Amino acid sequence: MDDSIRELADEIYREKVLRARKMSVAERFDEGIALFEELALPMMKAGIRHQFPDADDADVESILRKRLRRLKQVADYGIYQDV
Repeated sequence: MDDSIRELADEIYREKVLRARKMSVAERFDEGIALFEELALPMMKAGIRHQFPDADDADVESILRKRLRRLKQVADYGIYQDV
């Protein structure tokens, strides 16, 4: 990576960290939810659409909800915990 790009990326990262440190817990939580909705959900839906090309929007939502419930179950029961 070009040094100027790396420096810019590092500066952007530092600014994000400093901005996050100034946020309250509630603000950070809200930001996390917003990022999940903006980034993770569309990617998950795209993956579902790729896996099930004939699925309509309702089917995609249903599959997404099932997968999210399964992820919650995995987290709730402590499966695959980091050591």
